[in-house]
Amino acid sequence: MSPAHPTSYWQDLDKAHHLHPFTDFQQYRKTGGRIFNKAEHIYIYDTDGNEILDGMSGLWCCNLGYSQPEITNAISEQLQQLPFYNNFFNCSNQPAVELANALVDVTPKQFNQVFFTNSGSEANDTNIKLVHRYYDLIGKPEKKLFISRNNAYHGSTVAAGSLGGMSGMHKQYTGLNYVHHIQQPHWFAEGAGQDKESFGLQAARELERKIDELGEENVAAFIAEPVQGAGGVIVPPASYWPEIQRICRERDILLISDEVICGFGRTGNWFGCETFGFEPDLMTFAKAVTNGFQPLGGVMVGNKVADVLTAGGGEFAHGLTYSGHPAACAAGIATLKVLRDNQIIETAAQDVMPYFQAQLQTLVDHPIVGEVRGQGMFAALELVKDKSSHERLAPDSAGAIHCRDKAIQNGLMVRAVGDAIVTAPPIICNRRDVDTLIDRLSRALDTTAAHFNIR
Repeated sequence: MSPAHPTSYWQDLDKAHHLHPFTDFQQYRKTGGRIFNKAEHIYIYDTDGNEILDGMSGLWCCNLGYSQPEITNAISEQLQQLPFYNNFFNCSNQPAVELANALVDVTPKQFNQVFFTNSGSEANDTNIKLVHRYYDLIGKPEKKLFISRNNAYHGSTVAAGSLGGMSGMHKQYTGLNYVHHIQQPHWFAEGAGQDKESFGLQAARELERKIDELGEENVAAFIAEPVQGAGGVIVPPASYWPEIQRICRERDILLISDEVICGFGRTGNWFGCETFGFEPDLMTFAKAVTNGFQPLGGVMVGNKVADVLTAGGGEFAHGLTYSGHPAACAAGIATLKVLRDNQIIETAAQDVMPYFQAQLQTLVDHPIVGEVRGQGMFAALELVKDKSSHERLAPDSAGAIHCRDKAIQNGLMVRAVGDAIVTAPPIICNRRDVDTLIDRLSRALDTTAAHFNIR
């Protein structure tokens, strides 16, 4: 359906009144952006009619693409029956109850309790309160400190942003003083000259050193993404997660797996912790739980923590108006049903995911590609001027920004993260879709290499 007004109308209106996330407001007032008004399958369409293959699944969330009538119908039917009621004051609603049970069925065996939020940011805020409440109830109220990683992303509220380790965010506000950060397991950027698995152990043991520095009696939890998504699809060496698990268990530290990006199939299993073989005590989810069709997040609370919380008595003083919203939960129920009934994750893990990773590896010999890394259905390409020294194409990530813009012009939505190009297409892609993605990405790489005179 064509827009009722020309694109310039929507762009001017957008610039005049709409403040966008993670955007230079001054610059956006000058340039504006694309206005999207339609989506089908794995394609999005702007108001000028351009068709773009969505190589980012919306914002890591539309794992099933955009044409899912079962989900949209479930939302519509729920809005007609019970559009809203809260979960305060000993009340609940049927979709929230049903989704909680469905989530228990698909998550690892230690999870039998769910706390619903509206987003991953709010879920990680909730994690802080759950962890502090847990240690208060077991008589260790001094355990208040959290450890996270540099370049991690756990959301953008004050608390979740504090948990994250992105310097640009921390420069703009004063974060929580009880959150500390350690090295990320980014071998390409930080492990020059080291064996990858040795580097993985070194990065993991930074956690042990930080615990010793802060005092085990003061440290409550370690939070991390199985694969750092917004940080640039940082896939840890195989040695990393087993060592993290060992340290947390030996040191009486709760382990939180932030599955907001990795969850619901992105890594080739239902959850990233399953892919990497570790057992978290709490697990953050959002995004793909509703295929992005409704805002919904939450925390899966493991038995170790939940048993204390439910037996300890006293009110847990935390909640959100829209926690367990009926329409959002209906979307979640329908999404899990599509994933399970059609064995979407299992089929993708056997076919399109290995094909996707293999086709991406054909780009490793490109003159400006320093590394191709990935897991399941997401990946990153590090762009370089010199492969041996890892010298970048240009200052301030200008090379990746140029490549991203050219990819979008070629009909492929990707993301520039630092000096890397990141892609995370829907897991329902077929091999032909992957071939289209690789072709459009290759042309963007060629154009970028020519722009920076690299042959």
